[in-house]
Amino acid sequence: MITFYFSATGNTKFIAELFSRNMNAKCISIEDDFTDEITSHDIIAFCYPIYGSRVPRIMREFVASHTNSLAGKKVIILVTQLLFSGDGARVFTDMLGSAEVIYAEHFNMPNNICNTPLFKKPGKNKIRRYIKNAEAKMAVVCKNIKSGIVVKRGFSGFSKMLGNIQGKPWRTMEQNAKKDVKVDKDCTACNLCIKICPMKNLENTHGAIKQKNNCTVCYRCVNKCPHKAITVWIHRKPKWQYKGLEAQQ
Repeated sequence: MITFYFSATGNTKFIAELFSRNMNAKCISIEDDFTDEITSHDIIAFCYPIYGSRVPRIMREFVASHTNSLAGKKVIILVTQLLFSGDGARVFTDMLGSAEVIYAEHFNMPNNICNTPLFKKPGKNKIRRYIKNAEAKMAVVCKNIKSGIVVKRGFSGFSKMLGNIQGKPWRTMEQNAKKDVKVDKDCTACNLCIKICPMKNLENTHGAIKQKNNCTVCYRCVNKCPHKAITVWIHRKPKWQYKGLEAQQ
């Protein structure tokens, strides 16, 4: 078994590593370099955050580039969400072809959208509850998988309906956000955002940070910029930043 994950600001990495420790599985970020890991494993776990009840574009592109290698594999899908995501795990199966899903589960995790009043900064006690609940749910997930029990969260008709309600407008929003990164006057061109962008979407052009119209809306740069100078999609300067589970505790 091997686990592949994409994590924007640490929530999904926590879930992927927690699962991998429990299952004695190798754990790899899809941003890392690797060779022949999919073809050499029978069971593949995928972990990703849900954006608008849909799979992030960076994960979709990763799966599309490995479609042939996934043929006939057994697949586990573990997704992170803020509140609910409808069929956030099920939509992953639209890309899988002949692969067999043996488990799918959703995990509630803290908010990292840091520049809108719609979503509040998670407090320390709430962060601890998220961790405690995730660990308890993961214990059940791993026990079920080891016992051959199949659970497919988000695969019901009702979940699909909820997913479509969020997913349809998200497609347009995601497409528009690809080229909607803005950098304000507080930027010092430290190049941190360039180094951490998973899509290689940013570059320093004559001392100014410019985009290449390839943003996946992960919010990593928004949360990591030391001067809170960069925004995407929602252009409201953040008053706080999400630094990951350990930093928020």
